Amino acid sequence: MKHVIQIAPEDDVRPWGILVRHSPGIALPNRIVIVSDEAVKTLREAGVRFDELAAPAVQE
Repeated sequence: MKHVIQIAPEDDVRPWGILVRHSPGIALPNRIVIVSDEAVKTLREAGVRFDELAAPAVQE
């Protein structure tokens, strides 16, 4: 599943190494990236601050 996140300005540089290793994501302007579930989990574990702008819908 893909997530659309916006990385906090304070963490602008730090997550890129993580993203290169964990997700074939898409980088957009203003620190917005589209990444996998695994990348979101890894960024959280690393303490990278970001806002989740769109997440996969949960189907029941």
